[in-house]
Amino acid sequence: MTLQHTIKAVVRKGDTHYIAECIDIAVVTQGETLNEVMSNLQEAVALHLDGEDLAELGLAPNPTILVTMELEPAHA
Repeated sequence: MTLQHTIKAVVRKGDTHYIAECIDIAVVTQGETLNEVMSNLQEAVALHLDGEDLAELGLAPNPTILVTMELEPAHA
């Protein structure tokens, strides 16, 4: 089995906050600013993985978080 070195997450704009949702693990968080949501995402992932056997989750040791930002198209 190949272990993943990244945890994929998507950040999108909600009505009043930015929302970050991981694709690979059950983590969702939010923040009023992009900086806040990124900080909250790092903390939530760390808490979720604390004490877990990463290999059982399909993850390599010390995985990084790969974030994709969902944007609405700009209108002219």
